[in-house]
Amino acid sequence: MVRLHVKRGDESQFLLEVAGSARLADLAPLVARIYNGRLKVQRLCSEMEELAEHGVFLPYNMQGLTDEQIEELKLKDEWAEKCVPSGGSVFKKDEIGRRNGHAPNEKMQQVIKKTIEEAKALISRKQVQANVCVNMEMVKDALDQLRGAVMIVYPMGLPPHDPVRMEFEDKEDLSGTHAGLEVIEESEAQLWWAGKELKETKLLSDYVGKNEKTTIIVKIQKKLEEDDDDSFLNAEWADNHALKRQFHGVKDIKWGPR
Repeated sequence: MVRLHVKRGDESQFLLEVAGSARLADLAPLVARIYNGRLKVQRLCSEMEELAEHGVFLPYNMQGLTDEQIEELKLKDEWAEKCVPSGGSVFKKDEIGRRNGHAPNEKMQQVIKKTIEEAKALISRKQVQANVCVNMEMVKDALDQLRGAVMIVYPMGLPPHDPVRMEFEDKEDLSGTHAGLEVIEESEAQLWWAGKELKETKLLSDYVGKNEKTTIIVKIQKKLEEDDDDSFLNAEWADNHALKRQFHGVKDIKWGPR
């Protein structure tokens, strides 16, 4: 098996073992799937930390409002009574105003926090230093562990608008967010090695040879938009003749009759 040390930019992400005979048309989407799966685990861990601290997500029309404003507008959180944590809640106000403040009790908080640590460890970049390979099964395992913890603490489920539930149901809306920019669609994923793009039409062995015990550093990135690829050619600075005309003082002179 060839070992891929996957990087995004200069940052190590994970190690992956694949056969040298792997088709790059399949390999690039697989690497993107694991890369995106790890991002999902990280996003979930972040939101679940907030869930443990401050309870479920408020309806969008109640977020960021003071208690007085909520009372004045006669708004009610219909989900607060349905989505009660196991063992009852403790009130811990969310100063940002995103969550309802009815946090799980200490014991249930620990269930969430311990699971977050375990899930993070499974997909951590530290696995690269420990020489441990990550695969899609490990990503799924981390997601299942997180889902299980939420089901234990919130047996009645979470509101449909809670980011934790939306992530589990693959309904998360990342548009306009930094998290959205990090995601690489499988259809847009490109792998590069030693300054060369690994072409989809080839096998991995076409580049690395038949040695199945080799380790290579590959970088994952998004394909450049076709429009962006050659747009610079239309720029004036890319026109050699325009440059010469400027030096000779004949820029934009119209020849012939007006």
